[in-house]
Amino acid sequence: MDAAALLAAADTSAAPSVNLWGALGCAVAYSASLLATLDAFADLILARDDSPAGRLTPAVGLKFGSKIAAAAIAVIAAAIVLALDENWFAFTSLSIAFVIVVAIGLVVLVRQAKVTAAATPPSG
Repeated sequence: MDAAALLAAADTSAAPSVNLWGALGCAVAYSASLLATLDAFADLILARDDSPAGRLTPAVGLKFGSKIAAAAIAVIAAAIVLALDENWFAFTSLSIAFVIVVAIGLVVLVRQAKVTAAATPPSG
């Protein structure tokens, strides 16, 4: 066997390396999605405080929905890229971090709604 055949055999048997640039791009997509989600939650809290009835205007509802939809699209696309690249460490760690921070945001959102509901006296 000559050297070229050995190099070709070694080249095909080596495990594919992780694409670090792809992982970095996906991490940026996850973080941007996280910030968009938290910004949407903040918009929701501020809109409820500013509205006399505690309801969303159509414009604020559209703004909230578009931020959540954009965040979901970016996270799903980044997760698919990481899964196709078989970068399971980045996939798992970024997904867990995203879920934890969004869960904290939801807890804050629910607590704020409860505080607001308890602070407003019943009308009647």
